[in-house]
Amino acid sequence: MMMPVEALQGSLHLRHVLQASIQAFDSDEESSALDIIDRECVMKYKTSWGRHHYEVMGTTSTYTVFPHLGAASTAVSSYCTCPSFAYAVLISENHFMCKHVLAVCLADRWSRCVVRPIEDDDLLLKFAGHVSP
Repeated sequence: MMMPVEALQGSLHLRHVLQASIQAFDSDEESSALDIIDRECVMKYKTSWGRHHYEVMGTTSTYTVFPHLGAASTAVSSYCTCPSFAYAVLISENHFMCKHVLAVCLADRWSRCVVRPIEDDDLLLKFAGHVSP
């Protein structure tokens, strides 16, 4: 029986979340991701057309997170604007994701994101870096 593409991508993404969680178990990444969720620092902006935009308020900055890139052909299925993601995931390739991506994935799955509606123009300005969280 063939699986729909959406179901296959969802199961692949869940696999990456679980692998990242297991890999992070030896470090502080998992507990840091849970701390981010507990502090309600995962923002989920909902547009009028049903799209979602995620941000994580870190200790030094706010990071944009893309938890589901939907590109099954690439090695990276998510992206975060934090320096840790650039180094640990993209450059040294020793992690699947950073604590911010893990926090977004878990918070979204557990319905623990702080959900905020956002207007189309405000979302464009946020992408341009002109609107603070």
